[in-house]
Amino acid sequence: MSKKTYRPYEPNQLLLLPPALQDWLPHDHFAYFLSDVVDSLDLSQIEQAYERELRGYPPYHPRMMVKVLLYAYCNGVYSSRKIERRLQEDVAFRVLAANNQPDFRTISDFRKRHLKALSDLFLQVVKICKKAGLVRLGHVALDGTKIKANASKHKAMSYSRMVEEEQRLKAEIAELLQKAEQADQAEDHRFGPHRRGDELPEELRFRERRLAKIQEAKAALEAEARLRAGADEHEPPEEPGPKGPKGGRRRKRPKAEPAPTAQRNFTDPDSRIMKGSDKQFIQGYNAQAVVDADTQIVVAAAVTNQAADAPHLIPMMEQVETNVDEMPEEVSADAGYFSEQNVQWLLQRRINPYIPPEKQRHSERRRAKSPRGPIPKGATLRDRMRRKLQLKRHAERYRKREQSIEPVFGQIKEARGFRQFHLRGLEAVNGEWLLVCLCHNLLKLYAFSQAA
Repeated sequence: MSKKTYRPYEPNQLLLLPPALQDWLPHDHFAYFLSDVVDSLDLSQIEQAYERELRGYPPYHPRMMVKVLLYAYCNGVYSSRKIERRLQEDVAFRVLAANNQPDFRTISDFRKRHLKALSDLFLQVVKICKKAGLVRLGHVALDGTKIKANASKHKAMSYSRMVEEEQRLKAEIAELLQKAEQADQAEDHRFGPHRRGDELPEELRFRERRLAKIQEAKAALEAEARLRAGADEHEPPEEPGPKGPKGGRRRKRPKAEPAPTAQRNFTDPDSRIMKGSDKQFIQGYNAQAVVDADTQIVVAAAVTNQAADAPHLIPMMEQVETNVDEMPEEVSADAGYFSEQNVQWLLQRRINPYIPPEKQRHSERRRAKSPRGPIPKGATLRDRMRRKLQLKRHAERYRKREQSIEPVFGQIKEARGFRQFHLRGLEAVNGEWLLVCLCHNLLKLYAFSQAA
């Protein structure tokens, strides 16, 4: 027998008194902070959905479900099945849930049912950050990052390929129908005329389903092309008809067709093929964010299926004003956001822009010499912006973009592993992105409270 004395270890020892959940975690643990913040949020939009229906078994408390879901996102746990496992194995999850253990289907349904209300909490948290002094708006940085959709790029098809596949499948279906008819006639001759004969071969059912999907995607691309051409989505192109009231031929409206390379994904039709940060093409979305450069708090966020960034500068800045009731003093963005319209819009609102007209390498930026002398009289807005960013003091202001928003995307995608949306459709992924940015702000708010 060993003479060494160890601390007591009795795995099967029963507890004499009921344990207090509050004793399971340190008093300054993030779970308690998150719980206090959620207790201060207005969840009436979620609660009303349950209060309108008094029948059925009592549901889990909405506030508990919100705490568990937000804590999971803050810790990079996005799968409802993994959240269910954490509720059984992770102390912090069990503390937040007060030992409730909803299954993965309940968690998934809660997220889908209340996604709009959950994403609206982003605005409430931004206002809490502003009250805490973390939203200063001296300088904000705008950028976008490509995030993979919950769909494979191999499930996308171009319009020209759709046309080819549609004709091929129609021919195959016609051939299979003819073979089925011949088989029915042969069986009627052999077994008698009383067989139903309306069963479709499995091969034919597969082709008909695929043809229906292709025709649906093809029709959607054609509708988008008509909208871009300014035509009515439901009105067919006008064909040459009888003479008009003045005797002239009625002018034929040109038929708007999608480009042969226009693509549509069968799994998530709202997603698009885009070039990611690693230069590889992905089936994804363009997630936009505006960050307070001094505190890395996300003050505005949205998702688009347009790969280009420039069209989103004005809407994102308008969202900043809506969220925090004021505009920033300065804004920096990369060359993808430059357009004379964007710069003029910012200048009209007395916002100092730092947006390079073209992309520059870090080494080129360091070697660039500051210009001397007055600005040429005929200088365009593009020339003025290029000259401005060559000046040392302005170049330092522009560098705040790299030091603020790029770390935010790094924390979201690397530290918390959010590299793919888990929902489908533009509206759903927009709600999920707001949820991700909300949790980022909660973590920043917690770090600020700990440092205070």
